This record gives sequence, structure tokens and C-alpha cells, in this order.
Amino acid sequence: MKPIFLASVTLVSVQLAGCGSQQFDEPKRPNILFAISDDQSFGHTSFSGSNFINTPAFDRIAGEGIYFTNGFAGSPGCAPSRSALVTGRYHWQNEQSGQHASSWLKKHVPFIDLLDANGYVTGRTGKGVSPFQYARDENDSLWRATDAGGIAHSNIRYEPGTPGDERTSDRISLVNYFENFKYFMENVRDDKPFFFWYGASEPHRAYEQDSWKRTDKSLIEVDLPGFFPDHEIVRGDMLDYAVEIEWFDLHLERMLTYLEEIGELDNTIVIVTSDNGMPFPRAKANCYEYGIHVPLAIRFPEEYQGGRVVEDLVSFSDFAPTFLEITQTSREGMLPISGKSFLHILKSKEQGIVDESKKYIFSGRERHSSSRYLNWGYPQRAIRSQDYLLIWNIKPERWPAGAPQRIKPGTEDELLPIYGIDENGVHHSDWAFTDIDAAPTKSFIIENVEDEAVRPYFDWAHARRPEFELFDIKNDPYNLANLAGQPAYAEVEDELKEALMQELTKSGDPRVVGPDREIFDSYIRYTGPMREFPEPEGIQ
Repeated sequence: MKPIFLASVTLVSVQLAGCGSQQFDEPKRPNILFAISDDQSFGHTSFSGSNFINTPAFDRIAGEGIYFTNGFAGSPGCAPSRSALVTGRYHWQNEQSGQHASSWLKKHVPFIDLLDANGYVTGRTGKGVSPFQYARDENDSLWRATDAGGIAHSNIRYEPGTPGDERTSDRISLVNYFENFKYFMENVRDDKPFFFWYGASEPHRAYEQDSWKRTDKSLIEVDLPGFFPDHEIVRGDMLDYAVEIEWFDLHLERMLTYLEEIGELDNTIVIVTSDNGMPFPRAKANCYEYGIHVPLAIRFPEEYQGGRVVEDLVSFSDFAPTFLEITQTSREGMLPISGKSFLHILKSKEQGIVDESKKYIFSGRERHSSSRYLNWGYPQRAIRSQDYLLIWNIKPERWPAGAPQRIKPGTEDELLPIYGIDENGVHHSDWAFTDIDAAPTKSFIIENVEDEAVRPYFDWAHARRPEFELFDIKNDPYNLANLAGQPAYAEVEDELKEALMQELTKSGDPRVVGPDREIFDSYIRYTGPMREFPEPEGIQ
């Protein structure tokens, strides 16, 4: 027995010595590469079946990882959506830090700060959590000083007109996303686990019109959503949009290749998504499917079984708690989180609906651009189930795309032409309906409003809407047939309304619980153009 005892002691001694010399390291923590495009709807990847967009990097992540068919943005606009993403809270819980172009308060701590404090090296390139006004000087003592998406590494840029300028459009950002990521990896990361935010500015407008003609694309390839008229101007606009999506994907592909070359790809969780839907009429800045339903794919072969298609409903408010659980980071320091971690879904080996307990996701909007009297927004709240979408238009008397007529700059009350159409029949996007980005598609629809064939498309994008809208997603993917108020759908409508109001009450939405139900319209806008509009009729 004695030799055995001595052998045991010797073994223990070796093990202890090994711990001291770090021969037995703790498991290596995963890196995280988070790639988010700017304004891309869910169906616009080649993996999802799009005929006119080629996205090999997204396709790789979706094919080798997990493709989520039901990923939803926190809002159909960038700033509130990104606010929900980094805080794990609905944008209506984040005061001005959840509203477009207002200020970011220090108390709304993003999960990225906590990862940074927990041993991760964090950084980003391109667009972060914006547009927000961050602290300008010591007078902004309650405001955050730096972007909530992390410290920027965006100094490596393309030089227009030089041989190295490979951009496929002159409206594409000058930031060389891949080279900035490579710089971060080689000069900042320091062999520690990293969280890196790749925030492309593409496919946000403006586009170089007809940039697609320098590619092998053709108009006939375009899959037009049902709320667009079929015209070559619209098809060309969609192809210019495709060019910019492909630019985002190209730089992601280079990042994946680089990580593979240095042996880090399989220890890196790669997430690819977009902040909201495409910048076209009835999409971005609307709670319809093409405004809030976004691409989502996640790859991590060391722990998450790939080759799966998951149909669970996932919301941006779920991202923060998921990242915190993945990295074993405490929530301490953040305000209460409303989202739920979906790490158990990632670790599952199942497809389809993995967790049936989550029946709904919630989204909404307030103010987008300066588009109405006194800078008012168009408040909406939305609830989405597997089969239905219910939208509550809280102020149905307002114009959903912005007022149809604005006051001429430099005058007190002189109005520009209705719908922004001048005496020559030319539409000026900045004159009317300014919650829709300037676009050839927008101008074509408005300039042809008197055409009976085009009028329905105009109304779908611009006309006032009822207080409630209900859509059958599977039979009406473009959300054109409002079922609210129809007896056959009364049970579904009542169920969704009740669930929506319960969640809004639980989360303290001022639009529901007060005390100031109009507070969102009072927040100061700090960035972007300000416009004057006439007082609507009937205002007391």
C-alpha cells in the first residue's frame, strides 16, 4: 500500500505544480464577431433564396451554423433598434437613449462595457450605436462619452480615385472594414478573447443610381415585393441596394478568411444580422415584415451544431442576455433586462421550433426623421407570433410616412407643393413624406400617383392607417390585407392585443402606463436635418 500512497502523493504534487505553471489552463473563452448591416430585410440573402443578391459569407455562416428564419429588430429604425440590442431592453424603456438622434444617457449601460470589464478586448469598425448625441463636453455630465458600440477602429480608409479604391459605388463608405478589423486583431487584441462589432454603413442610402450596371446583374432577376410596382426604375433601385449588401458581405468574407488563416475561426462565434429592414417605401420605419424582420445566422462549430434551420422567434432585446450568458458575464451594472437568452437554442441539436414557450416578439417605433409638426413621430407597437402580426398605430390621425407638405425653408408659412411634386412634375424627396429615405422608388411612386395602376402602391406607403392592423404572415407575406375587425379573426386579434398590452404594461411603456404619454415627442433631436411643417387641422 505504501508505494501506492507515495505514487498518489506524487501525482497530486505534479497536478498542483502543473496548475502553478499553467499546464492545465482553463477552457479558452470564445471570441465574438458581430456583423450588422444597415437596412437589410430578411429575404435579401442568397441563402434565403434571393435571385439577385449574392452573399457567400452570410451563406457560409447560415449553412455551417444556424439559420434563424425569425429574427426581428427592436425597431424598424436604426437608433432605437441598436439601443434594444445593446441594452436588452425595448427601446421605449430607454428614454431618449432609445430614440432616433437624441442623447445617450450614462445609465443605459451596453453589454459591451460588461464584456470589456470581464476580460474581453472590445472594439468596432464602421457604424456603432447611432445616430445618438454623445457627451460633447463636461456640461453633458449625464451623457455617455463614447459610442455604446465600443471604441472605433475606422482610421484605415479608401482614397477615392486611387488604384486601391475598389469600391463598387461612389456612395459606399470610405471605411475599409476588413483592414480595420485586421489592425484590431494585430495591434489591439493582445491574444485575449475579443468582441468585435463590424457595423457596415451599407446598404443604407444614398446609393449611386445604376451602380448595378457595372456588374453582371440584370433587371429580370429582381424579386419585387408585392407593395412595389413593377417598373425598371424600381428594379434598378433594388439592384443598387443589392450592390451595397454584397459590399457588406465581401468584407465579412475577408474577416472569416483571415480568422481561418490565423486559426481563430472555429473559436469565434460569428453572428450576422441587420438593424432593420430595407430603405424603401413601406419597409424601413414601418413595423411591417419588411421593416422589422431581418436576416440572422450564427456559427460556432465547437459548441453549436451547424446545418440547422431554427424557426424560434428571436428579438434584438434577446441579444444582450445571450452574449452575457455565453461569456459568463454578470448583468450587474445594467438596468433590468427585458429580453431572454436564447443560448439554450444555440446549444440544442434540434431544428424548427426548439422552445415553444416563447410565443411572441415585440417591436415598435416612435420618431424617425424630422417629418411632422413640432417634430412629432409616428408611434407604433407591434407583436409578432409565428403566424400573425398585429400593429397598434397609436396616433392614426398622423401621416405614417411624414406630412405630405412642409413649410418652405426661410419662410414662416409658405408651403412647398403637395407631395413634394414641383410644377414640372418632378418629385423632391425632402419636401414631403420624409420618413421615407430619398429613393428612385419613392419618387417614381409619388410622381405617378394619378396613374390608377400605381395609386395602390402610393396608398400602401403613404396613406393614413387604422389604429390596428392584423396580418396573416403565411398567406399575406407583404402585409397588404388588413384582417383587424373581421369577425373570423376576432379571437386572434383579441389574443394578440391582450398579450401586447400585458407586455407594454409590464415593461413600463409610457404610451400605456404614463405618467407622460407624449414624452417621446418631447426629446430633443441633436443630429440630422430639422424641418418645419404646418399645424395639422383639429389640433387643440
